[in-house]
Amino acid sequence: MSTGDTPAVPAPVERFVAAINHADTDAFVACFTEDGYVDDWGRMLRGPAGVRGWAGSDAIGAGAQMTILSAETAGDTVTTRFAWRSRRFNGESTGIFTLDGSKIAGFAIPPHG
Repeated sequence: MSTGDTPAVPAPVERFVAAINHADTDAFVACFTEDGYVDDWGRMLRGPAGVRGWAGSDAIGAGAQMTILSAETAGDTVTTRFAWRSRRFNGESTGIFTLDGSKIAGFAIPPHG
């Protein structure tokens, strides 16, 4: 679904962004599969506790706001370029989502993305 100039992304990615932007940690964790992960520049956080920890330290807990600038979907992989504003980091990065049905199996931010 696309609104205005926001690129269309699959529903799990929409829910991920909405959870961050609405500071809803429980909704954020619920976006992921039970064994889902966040890979932030090689720092791997797995499972609900890892995902919740990243949300607390790097995303929601840091007041993050995320805007998808571009998105390309190939199979179960969605590669995005996004803008990020928080108390921890401000700028643009690449974000790679691996989907598993209606959930996110993994979200990776590659180094120097």
